This record gives sequence, C-alpha cells and structure tokens, in this order.
Amino acid sequence: MHKKLTREQIDSYDRDGYLAPITVFSEAEAARLRKLLEEAEAKHPEALAGAARNNAHCNFTFLDEIAHNPVLLDAVEDLIGPDVVFCATVLFIKEANDPGFVSWHQDGKYMGLEPNNGVTVWVALSESNEVSGCMQVIPGSHKQGMRDHNDTYADKNILTRGQEAQGVDASTAVSMPLKPGQVSFHHQSVVHSSQPNQSNDRRIGFAIQTYFSPQVKQTKGTTFVQLARGEDKYGHFETAPRPREDMNSKDVAMRDHMNQLWSDILYHGTDKRRDY
Repeated sequence: MHKKLTREQIDSYDRDGYLAPITVFSEAEAARLRKLLEEAEAKHPEALAGAARNNAHCNFTFLDEIAHNPVLLDAVEDLIGPDVVFCATVLFIKEANDPGFVSWHQDGKYMGLEPNNGVTVWVALSESNEVSGCMQVIPGSHKQGMRDHNDTYADKNILTRGQEAQGVDASTAVSMPLKPGQVSFHHQSVVHSSQPNQSNDRRIGFAIQTYFSPQVKQTKGTTFVQLARGEDKYGHFETAPRPREDMNSKDVAMRDHMNQLWSDILYHGTDKRRDY
C-alpha cells in the first residue's frame, strides 16, 4: 500500500529518474514559508548567504519543518523504502533577472554516497517555470552511470565547481515547472540543470540533498545525517540534532562544522574552492 504516490508515479520515477509536479504544501503554506525565509534573511543576512545557504535547516525551524514534513516523507518512502536519512539541504535562490545558472550535472558525482540511489527533493517556495529558470532533466539518464564532469568554476554557474557533465544531448531535456508548494523528486544520478531567472520575481527553491537509506556509506569523508523516518540499523553516520529554536549558537556551530565537512567532500581532489 503506497502512502502518497500511485503505482504509475513510482514506475514513472523508476523509468525516467524524476517525478514532478507533486503538491505537498498549499500555496498559502508556501507563502507562509517564503515569508519566514525572507524575514530570516532580513534579520540574519549572514546566516543565509554564500555557504550558509547550505544546511540552513540546522538553524531555522521552518526549514527543518520542510525537510521532516510527513506528507513529503510519505512520497520519499514510496520511492526508497521506510528507513530514510538525509545529509544536506541547499537554498537555491535566483534573484529577479539573475544571470546565475546551473549546468548539466549529476548530484551524486561528488557526494561520496555509495550506492548512488538516493532521491533529491526540490521544494518551490515561489513560481519556478521556464522564464524563472526551472529545473530541466534528461529522462532516463540515471540508468547510464556517472558521467565525466569538467570543473569550470564559471562565474555565473552557481554549482560548487561549476561542474558540467559531458555527453549531454540537451535536445531530449524536459522542463519541471512548479507552482509554490509543489515539489519535484529526482534520482541523484539523473542529469539535470537550470537556466537563468529572467522573471521579475525571485526563484526560491529549497533542496534536500539527498534522502537515502541508512545502509548507504560515505566514501570520501564524514557526513552527518538526520533520521527522517524509520530506523537506522547500520550506524554509518553521525546524527545531527534538529533545531528547537532559530539561530541557537550550538546549532550554528553544528551547521558550520557540517558545512566544512561537506565542503571537504564536494571539493575532494581539488585545491580550488568557492564560498558555496
């Protein structure tokens, strides 16, 4: 018995490596979450800029609330099973008329998580469409293994290394537009990208990278996780606490520690780093 998704939706994800759109939050709830985010940006700008956009769920209860939302986790459970952990979150924010873009890449290329079968969730807190730079995906590419990536460090490329997957046929791409409150799911091996925001509003996405089974191992360093559902029978990871209030000093220190470890993993093998 499936909890959120239909058999057809699960089969579609298995075949294509992505599923969208799925409504998890109402538009009113998405508006509330966006308001909380923008209030937090105004009050704590240093906590939501640059590298601090990584793992901000450790510092803000409303972001923690998204990552542990039971309806969202029902869908994740339908895709990967009842025992679920996640290791990181990222706020992907493109300002109005922002030239920033995300090149074709695979999430799992640099994460060090093996086997590579987790699911990344992307939650829209504003309109995400082809004008504002919604995500695009290459269907079925998750079944073709990890591709070679070139690290470009391009100025407007908002990925860590500006990494670009090789051999991508962009003519096969499919767009994944989302309304506020809708969610997309994509396999961490699927090839995807997004274009600049040419709209007059911010494009705000909150990505959980990535939900996976506790039996997965980290091969490049140390990763903290939070248990999202079920139980961890393996103990491969340290567990990060959930925040009980916003910007608690101990939680901020934990976020900084997690971000340093995560940076060491994502930039493994290179001496060149950026502030995200």
